[in-house]
Amino acid sequence: MLELVKYIVNQFAEHKDEVEYQVSEEGTGVTITVLLEESDMGKVIGKQGKIAKALRTLVRCAASKEGKKYNIEIKEKEKAE
Repeated sequence: MLELVKYIVNQFAEHKDEVEYQVSEEGTGVTITVLLEESDMGKVIGKQGKIAKALRTLVRCAASKEGKKYNIEIKEKEKAE
């Protein structure tokens, strides 16, 4: 499932090398956190969150075969000072 999320996010992100993914599992629930640069946030989320919503819908459909529940979180990367 992570490969599907990576593929879709890479279609919209300009700084593909800077995108980070964190996966955490708890029982049948899996959370995939996508960490993006500030400039990529709007591109990946889309107007009124349409791209993010479509991403979650695709993942939910693909996950039905696995019997797991996936949660996709899109966050801005913390800046190192």
